[in-house]
Amino acid sequence: MELHDTATSKLRMRGLECAVLSFAPQQRVANHSHENAMFCMALRGVCTEFYGNKVRKYEPSVLSFLPANQTHSLAFHDTGMRSFSIEIAPGFAKGVHEDSLNLDTSVHCQEGLLTLLYKRAYSEFVQMDDAALLAIEGLVLEMLAEVSRRKTEGAVKKIPRWLGQAEELLHERFSESLRLSDISDAVGVHPVHLSRVFRKHYHCTIGEYMRRLRIEYASRQILTSRATLLEIASNAGFSDQSHFSRIFRRHMGVTPTEFRAACTRR
Repeated sequence: MELHDTATSKLRMRGLECAVLSFAPQQRVANHSHENAMFCMALRGVCTEFYGNKVRKYEPSVLSFLPANQTHSLAFHDTGMRSFSIEIAPGFAKGVHEDSLNLDTSVHCQEGLLTLLYKRAYSEFVQMDDAALLAIEGLVLEMLAEVSRRKTEGAVKKIPRWLGQAEELLHERFSESLRLSDISDAVGVHPVHLSRVFRKHYHCTIGEYMRRLRIEYASRQILTSRATLLEIASNAGFSDQSHFSRIFRRHMGVTPTEFRAACTRR
Protein backbone atom coordinates (compact mmCIF):
# COMPACT_ATOMS: atom_id res chain seq x y z
CA MET A 1 0.00 0.00 0.00
CA GLU A 2 1.23 3.48 -0.79
CA LEU A 3 1.98 6.00 1.89
CA HIS A 4 -1.08 8.13 2.65
CA ASP A 5 -0.16 10.03 5.76
CA THR A 6 -2.30 13.04 6.57
CA ALA A 7 -0.65 15.99 8.26
CA THR A 8 -3.48 17.05 10.55
CA SER A 9 -1.33 19.72 12.15
CA LYS A 10 2.07 21.02 11.11
CA LEU A 11 4.53 23.65 12.29
CA ARG A 12 7.72 24.81 10.58
CA MET A 13 10.35 26.89 12.31
CA ARG A 14 14.08 27.46 12.01
CA GLY A 15 15.56 24.03 11.23
CA LEU A 16 12.59 22.11 12.66
CA GLU A 17 9.33 20.71 11.37
CA CYS A 18 6.76 19.39 13.86
CA ALA A 19 3.73 17.45 12.66
CA VAL A 20 0.88 15.25 13.82
CA LEU A 21 0.36 12.53 11.19
CA SER A 22 -2.35 9.92 10.66
CA PHE A 23 -1.77 6.52 9.04
CA ALA A 24 -4.40 4.11 7.78
CA PRO A 25 -5.08 0.64 9.26
CA GLN A 26 -2.87 -2.08 7.75
CA GLN A 27 -0.88 0.50 5.81
CA ARG A 28 2.58 -0.55 4.63
CA VAL A 29 5.51 1.76 3.99
CA ALA A 30 8.35 0.15 2.03
CA ASN A 31 12.04 0.74 2.77
CA HIS A 32 12.77 4.45 2.76
CA SER A 33 14.94 7.02 4.51
CA HIS A 34 14.57 10.59 5.68
CA GLU A 35 16.91 13.38 4.66
CA ASN A 36 16.70 14.82 8.17
CA ALA A 37 17.14 13.22 11.56
CA MET A 38 13.83 12.84 13.35
CA PHE A 39 12.07 12.02 16.59
CA CYS A 40 8.71 10.25 16.47
CA MET A 41 6.19 9.04 19.06
CA ALA A 42 2.86 7.25 18.62
CA LEU A 43 -0.10 9.07 20.15
CA ARG A 44 -2.60 6.37 19.28
CA GLY A 45 -2.44 3.01 17.53
CA VAL A 46 0.42 0.64 16.85
CA CYS A 47 2.89 -0.14 14.09
CA THR A 48 5.94 -2.33 13.61
CA GLU A 49 9.21 -0.90 12.35
CA PHE A 50 11.92 -2.88 10.56
CA TYR A 51 15.26 -1.15 11.07
CA GLY A 52 18.41 -2.97 9.99
CA ASN A 53 18.19 -6.38 11.64
CA LYS A 54 15.85 -5.10 14.37
CA VAL A 55 12.08 -5.33 14.65
CA ARG A 56 10.67 -2.61 16.90
CA LYS A 57 7.15 -1.85 18.05
CA TYR A 58 5.68 1.65 18.15
CA GLU A 59 2.85 2.19 20.58
CA PRO A 60 1.71 5.17 22.66
CA SER A 61 4.52 6.76 24.68
CA VAL A 62 7.29 4.88 22.82
CA LEU A 63 9.81 7.35 21.42
CA SER A 64 12.21 6.77 18.56
CA PHE A 65 15.12 8.84 17.28
CA LEU A 66 16.17 8.01 13.73
CA PRO A 67 19.42 9.49 12.35
CA ALA A 68 19.36 11.11 8.92
CA ASN A 69 19.46 8.83 5.85
CA GLN A 70 18.80 5.62 7.82
CA THR A 71 16.65 3.07 5.96
CA HIS A 72 13.61 1.58 7.64
CA SER A 73 10.12 0.29 6.78
CA LEU A 74 6.80 0.38 8.63
CA ALA A 75 3.77 -1.90 8.96
CA PHE A 76 0.71 -0.38 10.63
CA HIS A 77 -1.66 -2.59 12.62
CA ASP A 78 -5.46 -2.78 12.41
CA THR A 79 -5.83 0.38 14.50
CA GLY A 80 -3.78 2.55 12.15
CA MET A 81 -1.67 5.15 13.94
CA ARG A 82 -1.54 8.81 14.87
CA SER A 83 1.91 10.16 15.68
CA PHE A 84 3.81 13.30 16.58
CA SER A 85 7.14 13.82 14.83
CA ILE A 86 9.92 16.39 14.88
CA GLU A 87 12.31 16.57 11.91
CA ILE A 88 15.66 18.26 12.51
CA ALA A 89 17.46 19.83 9.58
CA PRO A 90 21.28 19.90 9.38
CA GLY A 91 22.61 23.04 10.98
CA PHE A 92 19.82 23.39 13.54
CA ALA A 93 22.28 23.04 16.41
CA LYS A 94 24.93 25.34 14.94
CA GLY A 95 26.46 27.58 17.52
CA VAL A 96 26.13 25.00 20.29
CA HIS A 97 29.05 22.75 19.38
CA GLU A 98 27.06 20.74 16.85
CA ASP A 99 30.21 18.86 15.83
CA SER A 100 30.49 17.44 19.34
CA LEU A 101 27.06 15.80 19.16
CA ASN A 102 27.03 12.07 18.44
CA LEU A 103 23.76 11.48 16.58
CA ASP A 104 24.54 8.52 14.36
CA THR A 105 22.76 5.85 16.43
CA SER A 106 19.03 5.20 16.58
CA VAL A 107 17.30 5.33 19.98
CA HIS A 108 14.09 3.50 20.90
CA CYS A 109 12.81 4.06 24.42
CA GLN A 110 9.69 4.31 26.54
CA GLU A 111 10.81 5.94 29.76
CA GLY A 112 13.33 8.39 31.14
CA LEU A 113 14.41 11.97 30.57
CA LEU A 114 14.38 11.79 26.76
CA THR A 115 10.74 10.71 26.63
CA LEU A 116 9.70 13.34 29.15
CA LEU A 117 11.42 16.10 27.16
CA TYR A 118 9.61 14.95 24.03
CA LYS A 119 6.23 14.95 25.73
CA ARG A 120 6.92 18.47 26.96
CA ALA A 121 7.67 19.49 23.36
CA TYR A 122 4.33 17.96 22.32
CA SER A 123 2.58 19.91 25.08
CA GLU A 124 4.14 23.13 23.78
CA PHE A 125 3.04 22.21 20.25
CA VAL A 126 -0.51 21.67 21.52
CA GLN A 127 -0.89 24.93 23.40
CA MET A 128 1.15 27.05 20.94
CA ASP A 129 1.33 30.39 22.69
CA ASP A 130 3.87 33.17 22.11
CA ALA A 131 6.61 31.30 23.96
CA ALA A 132 6.01 27.86 22.42
CA LEU A 133 8.45 28.19 19.50
CA LEU A 134 11.31 29.16 21.79
CA ALA A 135 10.38 26.40 24.24
CA ILE A 136 10.32 23.72 21.50
CA GLU A 137 13.71 24.79 20.17
CA GLY A 138 15.21 24.55 23.65
CA LEU A 139 13.63 21.16 24.33
CA VAL A 140 14.88 19.73 21.01
CA LEU A 141 18.42 20.88 21.84
CA GLU A 142 18.12 19.10 25.21
CA MET A 143 16.85 15.96 23.45
CA LEU A 144 19.76 15.96 21.00
CA ALA A 145 22.18 16.33 23.90
CA GLU A 146 20.51 13.40 25.66
CA VAL A 147 20.73 11.21 22.53
CA SER A 148 24.40 12.10 22.19
CA ARG A 149 25.05 11.48 25.89
CA ARG A 150 23.44 8.02 25.71
CA LYS A 151 25.78 7.01 22.89
CA THR A 152 28.90 8.50 24.46
CA GLU A 153 28.31 7.16 27.94
CA GLY A 154 27.26 3.76 26.65
CA ALA A 155 30.68 3.43 25.04
CA VAL A 156 32.72 4.40 28.09
CA LYS A 157 30.69 3.53 31.17
CA LYS A 158 29.64 0.14 32.42
CA ILE A 159 26.79 0.24 34.91
CA PRO A 160 27.50 -1.83 38.04
CA ARG A 161 25.27 -4.84 38.37
CA TRP A 162 23.81 -3.62 41.65
CA LEU A 163 22.92 -0.27 40.05
CA GLY A 164 21.01 -2.06 37.32
CA GLN A 165 19.17 -3.98 40.03
CA ALA A 166 18.31 -0.70 41.76
CA GLU A 167 16.91 0.68 38.51
CA GLU A 168 14.83 -2.47 37.97
CA LEU A 169 13.45 -2.16 41.48
CA LEU A 170 12.42 1.44 40.82
CA HIS A 171 10.63 0.42 37.63
CA GLU A 172 8.81 -2.38 39.43
CA ARG A 173 7.84 -0.40 42.53
CA PHE A 174 7.74 3.26 41.48
CA SER A 175 4.21 3.68 42.81
CA GLU A 176 5.24 2.68 46.34
CA SER A 177 6.57 4.95 49.09
CA LEU A 178 10.12 3.59 48.93
CA ARG A 179 12.84 4.90 51.21
CA LEU A 180 16.48 5.10 50.20
CA SER A 181 17.30 2.42 52.79
CA ASP A 182 14.78 0.06 51.19
CA ILE A 183 16.62 0.28 47.88
CA SER A 184 20.14 0.15 49.34
CA ASP A 185 19.26 -2.88 51.48
CA ALA A 186 17.78 -4.64 48.45
CA VAL A 187 20.94 -4.20 46.35
CA GLY A 188 23.47 -4.51 49.19
CA VAL A 189 25.27 -1.15 49.11
CA HIS A 190 25.48 1.84 51.46
CA PRO A 191 22.75 4.49 50.87
CA VAL A 192 25.33 7.26 50.38
CA HIS A 193 27.22 5.22 47.79
CA LEU A 194 23.95 4.34 46.05
CA SER A 195 22.90 7.98 45.83
CA ARG A 196 26.27 9.17 44.54
CA VAL A 197 26.70 6.50 41.87
CA PHE A 198 23.06 6.69 40.77
CA ARG A 199 23.34 10.43 40.17
CA LYS A 200 26.62 9.98 38.31
CA HIS A 201 25.10 7.50 35.85
CA TYR A 202 21.56 8.83 35.48
CA HIS A 203 22.20 12.57 35.97
CA CYS A 204 19.41 12.91 38.53
CA THR A 205 18.58 11.86 42.07
CA ILE A 206 16.70 8.66 42.82
CA GLY A 207 13.70 10.75 43.87
CA GLU A 208 13.70 12.64 40.56
CA TYR A 209 14.00 9.36 38.65
CA MET A 210 11.03 7.91 40.52
CA ARG A 211 8.93 11.00 39.79
CA ARG A 212 9.78 10.65 36.10
CA LEU A 213 8.60 7.03 36.15
CA ARG A 214 5.35 8.08 37.78
CA ILE A 215 4.76 10.81 35.21
CA GLU A 216 5.65 8.39 32.40
CA TYR A 217 3.09 5.92 33.71
CA ALA A 218 0.47 8.61 34.19
CA SER A 219 0.89 10.16 30.75
CA ARG A 220 0.73 6.70 29.16
CA GLN A 221 -2.51 5.97 31.03
CA ILE A 222 -3.99 9.32 29.98
CA LEU A 223 -3.19 8.50 26.36
CA THR A 224 -4.42 4.91 26.36
CA SER A 225 -7.06 4.39 29.07
CA ARG A 226 -10.41 5.74 30.21
CA ALA A 227 -9.41 5.76 33.88
CA THR A 228 -10.18 8.94 35.79
CA LEU A 229 -7.34 11.28 36.65
CA LEU A 230 -7.90 10.48 40.33
CA GLU A 231 -7.49 6.75 39.62
CA ILE A 232 -4.38 7.39 37.53
CA ALA A 233 -2.86 9.59 40.23
CA SER A 234 -3.48 6.96 42.90
CA ASN A 235 -2.11 4.09 40.78
CA ALA A 236 0.99 6.13 39.94
CA GLY A 237 1.75 6.66 43.62
CA PHE A 238 0.78 10.29 44.10
CA SER A 239 -0.69 11.21 47.48
CA ASP A 240 -3.58 13.18 45.98
CA GLN A 241 -4.78 14.66 42.71
CA SER A 242 -3.54 18.14 43.57
CA HIS A 243 0.00 16.85 44.09
CA PHE A 244 -0.28 14.85 40.86
CA SER A 245 -1.42 17.89 38.86
CA ARG A 246 1.37 20.06 40.25
CA ILE A 247 4.15 17.55 39.45
CA PHE A 248 2.64 16.69 36.05
CA ARG A 249 2.54 20.36 35.04
CA ARG A 250 6.13 20.86 36.20
CA HIS A 251 7.31 18.01 33.95
CA MET A 252 4.92 18.30 31.00
CA GLY A 253 4.13 22.01 30.86
CA VAL A 254 0.36 21.40 31.03
CA THR A 255 -2.02 19.94 33.61
CA PRO A 256 -3.28 16.33 33.26
CA THR A 257 -6.71 17.70 32.29
CA GLU A 258 -5.21 19.88 29.55
CA PHE A 259 -3.04 17.00 28.34
CA ARG A 260 -6.02 14.63 28.07
CA ALA A 261 -8.12 17.24 26.27
CA ALA A 262 -5.33 17.95 23.78
CA CYS A 263 -4.80 14.24 23.05
CA THR A 264 -8.54 13.78 22.51
CA ARG A 265 -8.74 16.74 20.11
CA ARG A 266 -5.81 15.51 18.05
